[in-house]
Amino acid sequence: MEISGKIMEYPIIQGGMGIGVSMSRLAGNVARNGGMGVISSVNAGYNEEDFYSNPDLTNEKALVKQIKMARKISENHGLIGVNIMVAVNNYENMVKAAIKADADAIISGAGLPMELPKLVKGTNTLFAPKISSGKAAKVLLKYYDKKYNVIPDFIVIEGFMAGGHLGFSKENLSDNTCENNKQILNEVKKEINVYENKYKRKIPLFVAGGIFDGRDMAEIISAGADGVVIGTRFIVTEECDASDVFKDVIINSKSDDIKIIESPVGMPARAVSTPLIERLKRGDKFSAKICNNCLKACPKGEKVKYCISRALINAARGNYEEGLFFCGENASRISKKTTVEKLMNEIISDYRRYMKEK
Repeated sequence: MEISGKIMEYPIIQGGMGIGVSMSRLAGNVARNGGMGVISSVNAGYNEEDFYSNPDLTNEKALVKQIKMARKISENHGLIGVNIMVAVNNYENMVKAAIKADADAIISGAGLPMELPKLVKGTNTLFAPKISSGKAAKVLLKYYDKKYNVIPDFIVIEGFMAGGHLGFSKENLSDNTCENNKQILNEVKKEINVYENKYKRKIPLFVAGGIFDGRDMAEIISAGADGVVIGTRFIVTEECDASDVFKDVIINSKSDDIKIIESPVGMPARAVSTPLIERLKRGDKFSAKICNNCLKACPKGEKVKYCISRALINAARGNYEEGLFFCGENASRISKKTTVEKLMNEIISDYRRYMKEK
């Protein structure tokens, strides 16, 4: 498919998963197999020597390095994207670093990326907001049109079954009253219609959260989406940058293990229940000795229950006892490790079969 002049063979975007889960190796291999591989920018330099002494600059340099490495792995197939959260303190500099490294696209959520069009203007990098409601689409599209006279190159719609931080209230998640993917998709389609007509250009919509296999992909595309975003299934690939411990946590998880937790930034998030989460339930606190000041909304000092950055880094490195293992709702359906090539082929072949049946 084509997005603003850039080509990828299959309408599959690999979800950006941080910290250290989707880096150059995973993203490069997804791109090489025809999709869009996405590098998570958050604390991209966590394994670099200067990470604790100069985290912002180290993260910027590491992101540039990761993008270039992914491009090499991809052998110039597919696309290389970067997921950059609005919630990070060095947001603008990370966007500039991604552009410097010639990333094909920047996907931006965890807040509304109001100024992203200004940052990518005049570059070869596409931009896409990540949203969870038609209301968010309406606000962003109106703002982009009025202030910058542009529309996004594509939009990622993230539903409530996604992993990590979620754009839904804790109450809606616990009461099971969140809108489903198709409902949000229909709302967003209504909002983009007037702007597609004005700019005489289609805004492709990619749906994330609960897309597990080719059948799910066929159903959401038949409902009006242009493609899908799949995250958790890529964690258990050989090429995923996370530790083998992380992969085993996903494979061994049961449905009852998948929990909604409270992030220090005040947002609900989905993760596998592990010793860290159990200790947090008891009221234990795990403040970081060194704070990177990475997230805007994170309370500091004694106010913070635990450092989410350190917990995610521990998971990526394979520290089961101290790690936080983000995952999607369907993680418990995964039973074995695979490769990016096999997973992509499985999803696409199933997708084509189910589309023929429709």
